[in-house]
Parts: sequence; structure tokens; C-alpha cells
Amino acid sequence: MAKQERRPSRKNGSSGSASSGHKHKKQFGQNFLNNPQIIRQIVASIRPQADDHLVEIGPGEAALTAPLLEVVRKMDIIEIDNDLIGPLTKKFGSNPAFHLHHTDALSFDYATLLGENEETLRVVGNLPYNISSPLLFHLLEYAEHIKDMHFMLQKEVVDRICAAPGSKTFGRLSVMMQYACETEYLFTVGPENFTPPPKVDSAIVRLLPYRQKPFVAANETDFAEVVKQAFSQKRKTLRNTLKGWLDGEAIESLGIDPGDRAESLSVAQFVALANLYTQKKGQ
Repeated sequence: MAKQERRPSRKNGSSGSASSGHKHKKQFGQNFLNNPQIIRQIVASIRPQADDHLVEIGPGEAALTAPLLEVVRKMDIIEIDNDLIGPLTKKFGSNPAFHLHHTDALSFDYATLLGENEETLRVVGNLPYNISSPLLFHLLEYAEHIKDMHFMLQKEVVDRICAAPGSKTFGRLSVMMQYACETEYLFTVGPENFTPPPKVDSAIVRLLPYRQKPFVAANETDFAEVVKQAFSQKRKTLRNTLKGWLDGEAIESLGIDPGDRAESLSVAQFVALANLYTQKKGQ
């Protein structure tokens, strides 16, 4: 995955047509969708409904924005690129469903978008490679307000999100996303579908935040820290990575082998470790 920057750079859901005159910016990670068939496939996966309140992060040149706006009653757009604000406003400003926010997706308060009688938002976006993980963690802070999320990400990131315990790609991102959401790998999108083409494959993922989590951490801050610590040195065993947090005997008391590595544990086992840590910390 590319170096992370705390900027809402955009590899976003955009047509990339030359007629737009927009110069793609490396610092914003912009790679715009140019294949109408892929765009239709993404929209079909989202299945927008007339009464949906959609939030699109980084519309770019509006390849996804346009077909989605044809269906939904309200659509909030988050975009940071100054040069895209004018064209987006000119194209959609007269549409009562269109609401543009010229802001940073990494620090935006998504709860402020909810209307008086609204409970959830639907979030979509073709996310930039270099901020995808921090942006996903930021959005998890608003999971109670989100019905579902459909994102295009670097394929490697989607593989990690959806990975099963014991696989090479299973890691901290897998555990944190699967703790909060039901995850589904939808399909792969090759570099040839973008302008300019990226050097890696992309993929579409569906994330459904749990209304009731299958496994509940007593303290979610402790849970996040235990997971982070367990994966801090992937080649080392839990006995070593969690030294000072939980000893081997404590780990064994949960039916977990302290000689195992973090990638072999299930989400449920991580919750059990975190809950035991929270319990011992409070003693």
C-alpha cells in the first residue's frame, strides 16, 4: 500500500474524460474511472433507492455521482480538490439532491449530515490508495450512523479487509473491519479502467456495519490497542508481542496457545484477549 498521508487525496470515482480539462494530481492520488461498463457494475452493486441519503467521498469527475444522483433524494459530496469544486457545482448545482462539501474527508464529521428524522447514511467512494486505511478507521467512528459502505480500493487493501484468519493477508485491518462490519469482496477492477492507469489492481468491497456485533469488546479502546500490539511484530508469538499486557498463563486460560502468532487468531479470540486485558487492568 502506498505511503499514507493525512490528506484526502483522491483516486476517486470519476470518468477521467479529456473533455473535462482537469489535470490529474499526483498529490491527490487521482486515477479516474473511464469504463462505463465498470461504472454501471458499481452502481448496480450499490443498488441506490429513491429514499436513500448517499454520501460520496471524492467524486472526482463525477462518473459515479451522475448516475447515483438520478436515483436518490439526497447526496452529500466530500471533495478537497479546489479545481473540481467549480465544475461539480456547474454540473450539478441546480439539482436539489446535490450538496457539495469542500473539505477533508479524514476529519469530516459525518454525523452532521443526518437529517432530523434520519438514522443512517449510505457511503460510497473510489478511495485514494494513500489514505484508504486511515479513512476507513475514521468512518468506523460513525458506524452507528452508516447503513452500508461501497468502496473501490487497492485490491491488496480489499484482500486484507476480507481475509480469513491464518491467511498471509490477515492482519490488524482485517480484525478491526471485521469486528465492526460484515465484509464482502465484490469484484476486481484492472488498471486499464482508469485514467491515468494505476500500477496495481483495484477491487470493490461492501461493508455492512453491525447493528449488533457478534462479539463485543468491553472496552473498544483496549480492544484496538491489543490488536495493534499483537500485530506489532508479525513474526513473533503472542507470548512475546503481548508481554507486559497478558502473560502466557492468562492467554492459555482463554484456550489460546501463547505460541501462536496474531494472524492465526479469530476476531472472537481477539475480543476475548482484549476483555481479559480490560478485566486485569481494572483489578
